[in-house]
Amino acid sequence: MIEKVNLDYYEAKQPEATSFPYLFWTFLKIGSTAFGGLMALISVVENAIVGRKKLLTHEDMLDGISLASCLPGPVAANVIAYVGYRIRGGLGALVTSTAVLLPSFVLVLGLTIVYLQAGEIPAIERVFAGFIPAVTAIILCAAINMSKKAIKGWREVSIAVLAALFLQLIGGFYITLVVIIVSGFIGWFCFRRQIAKKLQEESSVSIAPKLSWQKIALPLVILLGLLALSQLPLPLGEDSLAKLFVTFSGMSLMLFGGGYVFIPMIQEIVVNNYHWVTQAEFSNAIAMGQITPGPILISAAFIGYVVKGFLGAIVATVGIFFPPALLMVTLSNVLETVKSSVAIQAALKGIRPAVIGMIFTAAIVVGQTSQIHWVSLLIFAGAILAILRLRLEVVFIIPIAGIVGLLLY
Repeated sequence: MIEKVNLDYYEAKQPEATSFPYLFWTFLKIGSTAFGGLMALISVVENAIVGRKKLLTHEDMLDGISLASCLPGPVAANVIAYVGYRIRGGLGALVTSTAVLLPSFVLVLGLTIVYLQAGEIPAIERVFAGFIPAVTAIILCAAINMSKKAIKGWREVSIAVLAALFLQLIGGFYITLVVIIVSGFIGWFCFRRQIAKKLQEESSVSIAPKLSWQKIALPLVILLGLLALSQLPLPLGEDSLAKLFVTFSGMSLMLFGGGYVFIPMIQEIVVNNYHWVTQAEFSNAIAMGQITPGPILISAAFIGYVVKGFLGAIVATVGIFFPPALLMVTLSNVLETVKSSVAIQAALKGIRPAVIGMIFTAAIVVGQTSQIHWVSLLIFAGAILAILRLRLEVVFIIPIAGIVGLLLY
């Protein structure tokens, strides 16, 4: 059946126009410079992929963030997988995820080797102090750019403000999930007639994609199998590669929320249950994850290396990131299929401003950790100017901010 769809969703360039080497190189640069966690990484991707290359739309990014926020695993890594999938399918998801994690993996691996041999990590506090105001500016600019398309009237403004307030005053994963669900219902209630009218008035038509249940069923069976295996007393060696993979895969499918929410569960399993690392080693692993540009869960590489060397680091990293990314890609396929649904589009129209409100809140939270110093204000203002007026690529801003912090703090 032929249905009319929102053509704005298909404004981005055709996936075939983007090569895998280009995707790898682009996300390798992003993974090398996106310091600051979830929203910083997403903001850099939004600047490069949406703002500059126009490979996706702002709506694509907001939909990916909304979906990733409701699923287990690291949100930033899941969004990266979603972006790669939207551009070049399953292989695109693999390429973008690998490229964005590779710099952090190499850095953590190097720091781990130094730590195990020397017993300490060199402090570079002033450099990282310079990163924080720049990251704040990047997140704020991303929210501003996204709001230009997603926030059109008082209802969208109200949703964004309320979402920001709830996240700022209460916070936590469950509040995030509730905000997204409630915003979806509000969007359906407020915008369903507007969306239906818009679809009826579209002059062009497109065939709604058919849902391939095989594409959905197989990944879900694999993921459920990994989750079940992680809970069974299998006859695997306590320090085997198989045990590492099953353990980290199972954890990744039960971890909801930000990186800091994951820490207690991982600590309970790798320190108290399996005794793979000591409490001191685990704390240093988390510290290493924090000083890399990637997700904090890249700390899994440290634990894997301690247990089983280089191969252990690879297996633990794949285990903590691959299953949630596979789930994200699988459900993205469902999202693609129902994009022509009036109810879904109306719900997403309510969710998008809520996500933008949460991004604004993220900028506030990150900014509060900055040093109270005139240099912080200088870096913040300079980054805002560089992004909004000079159109400087974000990948250059954070290293420059680090150098300024090193020289002036």
